[in-house]
Amino acid sequence: MNLRGASFSLQRFIFRASRVIMAAFPGGQIAAFGTRDDTINSILVVNLDRQPQRWRRIQRELRRFRTSDGTPLISIARRFAAIDARDGRSVAATADVDSIYRLGDHLYVQPDARLAECFDADEPIRMTRQEIAVARSHVEVWKTIATGQDNNVLVLEDDVWFKRGAAAVIERGWRAALRRSRADGGPRLFYLSYEDAGGTAERVDHCEMLFHPVRGLWFLSGYVLSRKGAAELLRAMPVIGPVDLWINYRFGELGALALSHPVLLQRKDAISDNSYSVLPYLARAGIVDAGSGPMPPDRTRAGPILAWTADSDTEALPMALSMLGLRVRVFDNDGDLIHAQEIAELFELFDALVNVPLAPDALSAVSKNSNVRFFIEENATSCFQIELDDLPPARTAILPSSMSGAASWKPLCAFLNLAEPIQSFPVGARRSLRVFRDDRFKNPRKLPFSSRQRGCELDDSPWVLPSRSRWQSSPSTGLSLPTLGEYLVHDTMTNESPSFASLVETFPGNLASFTPEGLFYRSDGLHLLISKALDGKRLYRSGAVGSKRLFNYGRFEASIKAASGSGLVTGFFLHRSTPRQEIDIELAGDDPQHMLTNVYFNPGDDGAAMAFGYRGSPCRIDLGFDATLDFHLYAIDWRPGRIVWSVDGKVVHERMSWDPTPIPHLPMRLHANLWAPRSKELAGGINESALPANAIFRDIAVWA
Repeated sequence: MNLRGASFSLQRFIFRASRVIMAAFPGGQIAAFGTRDDTINSILVVNLDRQPQRWRRIQRELRRFRTSDGTPLISIARRFAAIDARDGRSVAATADVDSIYRLGDHLYVQPDARLAECFDADEPIRMTRQEIAVARSHVEVWKTIATGQDNNVLVLEDDVWFKRGAAAVIERGWRAALRRSRADGGPRLFYLSYEDAGGTAERVDHCEMLFHPVRGLWFLSGYVLSRKGAAELLRAMPVIGPVDLWINYRFGELGALALSHPVLLQRKDAISDNSYSVLPYLARAGIVDAGSGPMPPDRTRAGPILAWTADSDTEALPMALSMLGLRVRVFDNDGDLIHAQEIAELFELFDALVNVPLAPDALSAVSKNSNVRFFIEENATSCFQIELDDLPPARTAILPSSMSGAASWKPLCAFLNLAEPIQSFPVGARRSLRVFRDDRFKNPRKLPFSSRQRGCELDDSPWVLPSRSRWQSSPSTGLSLPTLGEYLVHDTMTNESPSFASLVETFPGNLASFTPEGLFYRSDGLHLLISKALDGKRLYRSGAVGSKRLFNYGRFEASIKAASGSGLVTGFFLHRSTPRQEIDIELAGDDPQHMLTNVYFNPGDDGAAMAFGYRGSPCRIDLGFDATLDFHLYAIDWRPGRIVWSVDGKVVHERMSWDPTPIPHLPMRLHANLWAPRSKELAGGINESALPANAIFRDIAVWA
């Protein structure tokens, strides 16, 4: 049982029940709302079309209060349709929003020495689709206010609730704001809801009720905007970066005011699918231990799927189905026909089979199975001799042969009764990369499972074979892959490298921060040194380097002398984010006789924010020696559909497609580091008496 999840569910239930009970009690009259020019004349509630329950909840909140005229507050409120991040056209390039902002903009709102140390202030950050949608929603609200008849409008996001005593605080605060801004005819921007940016907000207090924010307020979940204020915001556009960040730069010109304490809070039972563009930077700086992706997709309602695609260089439909959370196997239509018994066995492991060559008995069986659904791209029938008349019309969807753009999600998700993803519809991987092929049983060189390797617990994610597959990694015969052609990198690592940069960052799950003081070059190679940190949020400091360029397949090798000591891990690996993909060699200091190999796969084109799983698909390899006593040559050979690991020139491990994950297919950077995992399962608890400790890397080479 997931106790954390159960606890959160209980808290949600208690909060939701309390709000339902409170709805039966009047909240009081708020004279700040009314029809006079010096009152708040109307309320706009920003709400997504696909979240009607939130609109109902905010209506329930507003019915508790009355205006100065005695009418319910809900009578002056209306719903404003929010821009949906799932609509690609709505979050495309626009003159209203510039999606690229600087890290320095974030630091202006919330200064943080660790973030400033890790990244340059001019580091460009690209807004997420959700952030663009939120910004565009507020811009459209401002346009409505600027061209409307109301002098002052309260703008609410749909996940707020009124604190106890809110009516009296809003009334007194509004009167104070009117007195303070009498020369301007009233406040142009007045915050009723906000969050102090980590306690760093600069403010000028005016009275016990009000302050003028200089900078440092997050959220635009509840604010009063005048018609004049809306016009000024529109003149200052485009919005650059997240809208609650950008508006901090407007505080001075708008004469912004805020209640001394917010009276509108965000609901505790509202689960957001927003992702934030700055989160990966905060995680790498060690400020947060949170990922940036949404919740894992829910594939439980999709059911078994058979799909056939038209001939194309890229595989959009298989990638799209995988992004929806399905385990997808693709066939090349060059094998034997699949019969009824085999199709049943395949559906034990996979949710969707694409381009499967069905024997007549299998086609008859799946057509009669009311759970199976069918997708056929236009022109696919001629490629696979599939007769539409043989398929049940109610469970069959015909898709265009060139699926692209946000609209392509709609027929797919509607037919499967799944929510449309925030991510763009994929172009897909090239067929030659064999991303979703199942090559586990096609390699004649595979040997039976050996005791020299032991498996580890796998991720329960859509892109790892389920436990019922009884996956066990098996070793190779020791035959290596042919050497790739171009020799791109050979660095002795005895001096500062032109190919690798020192990293100043960390990552969730690491007790150490990487700093320049954690590495130095010597005649025997690059030393990464881990020691007790004297200050900072992380307990330890260490060293790491990453390649300056990305690599798409190749052979990557290094001579490594691993760090000794419990709680330490020496890493040599390929990694990328958005989507997260990774191929690892890890040497644990408490078990130097073994090497941990690992693969993380997430689907999508470059830029897709998919990063699920925290264990990957690891396997421990018996090295037959102590990796901390001397240098040994470790290599990762990464090819389409296959990864081979070797030590001192001998192949010790390999993975094929769906063994037990698809093989990463997008460009990655090469890394070397020494770190201290929070999890004691990986390398034991850290022994501070053994610090400082170091790992040494030399002769890093790359063929690609």
